[in-house]
Amino acid sequence: MTTIGVSLKTYFSHARTLDWTAAVAGIARTHPAVRSGAATLFVVPTFPALVPVREILDASDAPVLLGAQDMSWADAGAYTGEVTGAELREIGVDLVEIGHAERRSLFHETDDEVAGKVQAAFRNHLRPLLCVGEASRASRPETVAEVTTQIDRAVWGAVADGLAGPLTVAYEPVWAIGAPAPAPDDHIVEVLAGIEQYLAMRPELRGSTAIYGGSAGPGLLTRGRGRIGGLFLGRFAHDPAAIRTILDEVQALAVS
Repeated sequence: MTTIGVSLKTYFSHARTLDWTAAVAGIARTHPAVRSGAATLFVVPTFPALVPVREILDASDAPVLLGAQDMSWADAGAYTGEVTGAELREIGVDLVEIGHAERRSLFHETDDEVAGKVQAAFRNHLRPLLCVGEASRASRPETVAEVTTQIDRAVWGAVADGLAGPLTVAYEPVWAIGAPAPAPDDHIVEVLAGIEQYLAMRPELRGSTAIYGGSAGPGLLTRGRGRIGGLFLGRFAHDPAAIRTILDEVQALAVS
């Protein structure tokens, strides 16, 4: 199974988000890659759009998972401006993006805060979408060592408390985010393989998957020849037709 996800960040207005969701739901409802189970699709809009997006997906009977762009490490309390995992679960969110490079650089999130959010996600039965990646280009063994260490730091609290379970790791080399082109194909394939090997060695994380972000686009899955477990898309997917193009790739690989 190939996982395809889209984060809208804060690029869209509320109205455009809902129009985009309706278009994506229509594609997902009829596309053979999604209908056959070859592809799992998720979308990650802004907080205000979560409830209406959930309603659109449910009304259209579209098999699309709903993600949030962040969450609090606390489940309740006097935390002005935060959004809790308990509430996200209540409104029908399936997964939560945690530890994105922008959260770390712009909002100064620490490893401890990321670990607390991962713990809260598991505690509230939400699948963490954990973002990892190296700040600057390095050798592939060095990169694998760095990103798996980042995963270790993110899950240690959940593991210690017996809460850990399947998560989705989005490998996004920081130097490739927003770049005109993704990292080299062989780099992506080898680093994802290293992440998958690490996840397979952690029984408490059984069922986890690894996907690629960082300016991902069309053709990458095809060039990866089945060795790339999925894509976390950004601005490329602002046009819903682009999502259809990626799903066409998934279908072609599934039947080849």
